[in-house]
Amino acid sequence: MDVETLRQELDKLSLMTNSEWLQSLNDRKLAELEFHNRVRDQRATLDEMPKDTYEKFYGNRKYYSATRRSNEYIRKWIDRHAPGRVFLDYACGNGGMARQAAHAGAKLVIGLDISDVSVANAKKAAAAEGLSNTYFVQADAENTRLPDGCVDAVMCSGMLHHLDLSYAFPELRRILKPGGRILAGEALDYNPLIKLYRLVTPSMRTEWEKAHILSLKDIAFARRFFEIGEMRFWHITGYVGGKFPALLPALDSLDRVLERIPLVQLMAWIFTFELIRPVAISASET
Repeated sequence: MDVETLRQELDKLSLMTNSEWLQSLNDRKLAELEFHNRVRDQRATLDEMPKDTYEKFYGNRKYYSATRRSNEYIRKWIDRHAPGRVFLDYACGNGGMARQAAHAGAKLVIGLDISDVSVANAKKAAAAEGLSNTYFVQADAENTRLPDGCVDAVMCSGMLHHLDLSYAFPELRRILKPGGRILAGEALDYNPLIKLYRLVTPSMRTEWEKAHILSLKDIAFARRFFEIGEMRFWHITGYVGGKFPALLPALDSLDRVLERIPLVQLMAWIFTFELIRPVAISASET
C-alpha cells in the first residue's frame, strides 16, 4: 500500500464521531481513556496543584530520570528502523517517539492513542516542529482499523501492560508487514521492591495495569505470533537514582554488570524486546 492510500485510510478513521468512538469502547477501555487524559493533561504540574496531590498521581515521574541508558537504546533503534519506512508509534502518548521517527526520515509516521488529549498534544508538537510526515489519530490499540500489512516498524513504549495481549498481539501481527519489527519497552514484574512500590501507589495506575505488568510468560505467549529478537534488561538498581540523583552514575555502572547475569536480570525495572513477523516461505521454497 502506498503512503497516499494509507493516508486516505487514516482520514476515514479520523472521521469517527466522538459518540461513535465512545460507544466502541468497553468499560475497561473507557477507564484507560479517562486515566490517560488526566495523565497527559499538560497543565498537571507541581506549580499548579498541591504537592501532596501531585505526588499521589505523578510522583513516579522522578524515577524516569534513571532510564537514560534504555531510552538511548530505544532512540538508536528508532533511528535505525524508521528511515524510508512506514513507522507506527503504538499508543503514542504525546508523540515524542513518533516525532523522533519523523525526524529520522520515516516515509510516514502514524501515532495512535486512545487518549484524545494525547493526540491533540502530539499534533501540536509535530506542527511546532514543522513535521509533515506524521499522522496522529485517536484509535483503539486492540482494534486499530488499519489495513493489513501496512506498517514496517512499530514502537511500543510502556503501554502493552495497558492492553489485553490476546487482542493486541494478533492485531500487531495483522498490521505489520512480513519481516517487520516491533520494539517494546516495558516494566518487568519480578523485583519485589518495585512491586511493593506499585502496591502502595495505586492512584498512579489503572486497575487493569496493576494486574498486567509483563513477565516472561507474556514473551512465551508472544511467540505464538512473532519471532523474538533481541531482549535486554535494564535498571536493576538505577531507579534509586531517581530519588537520589547523585548516586545515578555509580548505579548505572553497577547495572551494566548486573544486567548480564542470568536470573539477576529478572530484578530489572524495565526490559526491551523485539517482535518480528516471520516472512512466509513460498511453496516453491519448501
